[in-house]
Parts: sequence; C-alpha cells; structure tokens
Amino acid sequence: MLILIPVVIGFTLIGFYFKKFTPEQIDKIAYNFKNANYLWIILSLFFAVLSHLSRAYRWQFLLKPLGYKPKYMNSVLAVLIAYFFNLVIPRSGELARATTLNKYDAIPFEKAFGTVVTERIVDLLMLLLIIIIAFFLQADLIESFLFRDGFNPLNKIIYLVAFLGFGFLFYRFIKVSKNTFALKIKNFIDGLKDGVFSILKMENKWQFIAHSFFIWAMYLLMFYVASFALPETANLSINAVVVGFVAGTFAMIFFPGGLGGYPVFVASALSLYAIPEEAGTSIGLLIWTSQTIMILLLGAFAFVILPIYNKK
Repeated sequence: MLILIPVVIGFTLIGFYFKKFTPEQIDKIAYNFKNANYLWIILSLFFAVLSHLSRAYRWQFLLKPLGYKPKYMNSVLAVLIAYFFNLVIPRSGELARATTLNKYDAIPFEKAFGTVVTERIVDLLMLLLIIIIAFFLQADLIESFLFRDGFNPLNKIIYLVAFLGFGFLFYRFIKVSKNTFALKIKNFIDGLKDGVFSILKMENKWQFIAHSFFIWAMYLLMFYVASFALPETANLSINAVVVGFVAGTFAMIFFPGGLGGYPVFVASALSLYAIPEEAGTSIGLLIWTSQTIMILLLGAFAFVILPIYNKK
C-alpha cells in the first residue's frame, strides 16, 4: 500500500496541472505526441543506454580496491534493476544494486552498498557542477529578474557581500554547533569529502572521473536530442537545454522516477525561454514516457536474464 502513495501523488499532481489547460492546448499536446519525430526519441534512449553501461563499468573501479571483480553483465543488470526500483520507491534502487551483487557475485552487501553511496556522492557533485554552469549560462535572465527596475552595480555588491557573509556565518555555525540538525549537515559534508578523497586515492581514478563526465554528458545529450522531436523545441539554445535538463533532474529527485513532476518542471523551465507551455509539457512528457517505458522493459529483462545468465 505504501508503494502506491508516491504513484498517487504523481498522478494527482499531473491531474491538477492539466486542469488549467484549455481544450485547444490539450489537443495540441495530443497532436505533438502523435506527430513527434520519434527517431530523435530513439536516439535519446540510445544515449541513456550508453550512460547505464558506463555506470556499470565505473562501478567496477570502486569494487576493485576492495578485492572484488563482479561479472560486468551482472553489474549492468544490477544497474537496470536499480533504475526499475527507483521508479516506485525513491533510493530503493541502491539497496537493490547491492543485493544483486551480493546474491550473484558473493560481494558483501555492506561493501557493495558503500560503493553505491560513493557513486551517489560523485553524481551529486556532477549535478552541482551542472547547476553552477546553468546559473552562469542564465546569468542575464537572473539579472533581468533581480534588477528589473534598472541596472545598479551597488545592488550587485550588496547581494555578493550578503551572500558571502551568510555563507561564512553558516560555515561557522555548522563547525561549532552541537545542534542535531547542524551535526547532520556536518556529517553529510564530511561524507562528501571522504567520498571525493577516496576517489582521488584509487588506482583508476582518471578512468573513474572520465566515466563520471561521460555519464552526465549522455544525460545532457539525451535531453538535447529529444528536443528535436518537436518543431517548437527543435531550436533550443544551450542555455535552455541546460536549464531544462536541471529542472527535469530535480523532478527525478523529488518524485519517484519523475512521475507527475518531470513535464511540469521542464515546461516551467522552458517557459523562461518563450517556449509555449503546451510545447514544453509535450517534450517533457515525451522524454519522461520514453525513458520510463525503457526502464520498465530493461528492468523486467534484467530480472529474467539474471538467474539464467548466472545458472551454473
């Protein structure tokens, strides 16, 4: 029953969102689905598969220093199962990945799970890097919003000083405070540092870092090429692509598999670049639907193949 709660929330969100559309806008979204160029969607799925294969390969670099070398196919199938589980229960995929290798390659669960946590730390850092890039790419947009009453350099200085001052005070508070919340943040930051430094000490660190960049480049390409499926989004600027991608990624974090939230977040982001809401919603739905179907099919395939592949 608990599994159905996030699904219900997602469908409720998308239901309320679609209520505001006029019949003409609904017809336009249906038309977009019917007439989209699905060759671009297929290419988008191809880049997604490449990211999954790279993620499975990157995982091996973390397991090797621990003395374990699982079959590459088992790593791939474990990754596919993880995405399958994350569609329904957020973050349950990490447990599924570790459990799969424990069952089929006899790798202790706690060690396999520890490497998955390290992976997630790296993915978080990659996401933060892309968010920073998105921030600078849309600096003019942010500036026009913050300073819409006119350009005033003094305001910029005040904002910068206030931001740096708040950052310093927050850092000091976290460092010396015994508050439970502050300690949790401190432990989280320490975990990030430990994860990063453990990567720098690994034997194949440069290959690991290269795969990390490759995975996220594939994620971006996946979003970018899918945008060519509709005429209204075929000429998105790099700014719009990165910002739309970040918005979609946040939806994937906040909702199970992005259910309900993905098209809403993507459409809201693309509206900043004068993309009609029905077009933004359509491309968000196309990306989310195609990715979800692929994950369901590949996850089911992994469940069937795993015992057969490992049959002695």
